Amino acid sequence: MTLQQFGWCDRFAQAFNAIAPAGFAVGRVLVEQRQRYQLWTENGEVAAVVSGKFRHEATQASDFPAVGDWVVIQPEVVPALIQAVLPRASQFARKVAGSQTAAQVIAANIDTVFIVCGLDGDFNLRRIERYLTLIWQSGANPVILLNKIDVCDRLELKLAAVEAIAFGVPVIGLSALQNQGLEALNPFLLPGKTIALIGSSGVGKSTLTNQLLGHTAQATQAVRLDDSRGRHTTTQRQIWQLPSGALLIDTPGLREVQLWSTADSVQETFADIEAIAADCHFRDCHHQQEPGCAVQQALAAGTLEQHRLASYQKLQREQAYLAQRQDQHNSKARWKQIHKAMRQHPKRQ
Repeated sequence: MTLQQFGWCDRFAQAFNAIAPAGFAVGRVLVEQRQRYQLWTENGEVAAVVSGKFRHEATQASDFPAVGDWVVIQPEVVPALIQAVLPRASQFARKVAGSQTAAQVIAANIDTVFIVCGLDGDFNLRRIERYLTLIWQSGANPVILLNKIDVCDRLELKLAAVEAIAFGVPVIGLSALQNQGLEALNPFLLPGKTIALIGSSGVGKSTLTNQLLGHTAQATQAVRLDDSRGRHTTTQRQIWQLPSGALLIDTPGLREVQLWSTADSVQETFADIEAIAADCHFRDCHHQQEPGCAVQQALAAGTLEQHRLASYQKLQREQAYLAQRQDQHNSKARWKQIHKAMRQHPKRQ
């Protein structure tokens, strides 16, 4: 196996040559678990940990390697020492669970993200909108997979409902359990390309992984009958190489999907509302009771649904609140650096 088969390209080679000292090597993170890593290198698979210098200089959780990252390593020690992470071509990140204002990188250097949604009780258009917002921010391309077509009796209606909010994003119906419709994924499963699976627990990500691999690599469990939710059967993030040569990242189900995004990614997800809002009389229209509001006119005419506008406004509020928290966090971090510098360089007497 070569580095190119794991996604290595000129972009990463140039970045590596610019920063790596002589004798250092490169590897791609295949598995991450509690800051211990398995890498693929030119010499095969090796275990690695971050160096003490790396840990000291890291300022936030997102600085640490994630599955899919290309890292610079000092290879002559065991385990290998990770000295740097090469600049990411893309990264899929979310806000960490809870009240902390920080990003959690789920996976890096992804070409395509498969949003897996169940066509049973898990079906939720608002969750799909949230996933799309996260993925547009990541730099990857989304594809929506509507799984469990074998148990859906209103398939065409649900496909149409998703296509109405996806705006050009491919929407594919399939049944991972019955191995139906998976051939539609072939254009995305190209050699050296990296695919990530996301979706809530019980939607069939592990079953889909097993079908694409051609063998059982991930445990699966039945979902609850009352809400179609399942327990998390994937407990760590890792890269699988498919028979096609594509690389697949399966992630633990995302129970708490909080935004870590910019206003641009929200606007891209809700391009229809943004287009309507361009005709509002006031540039800073909040689409409430302002005169000349094109969005309210679209609601009255039935060309825009209230629940989609509510979702748009909710995500806008979340994004604005998160931006405020990030500014406060960055301001505190800057003052800490200033105070540290002042302590290290006291005034002369």
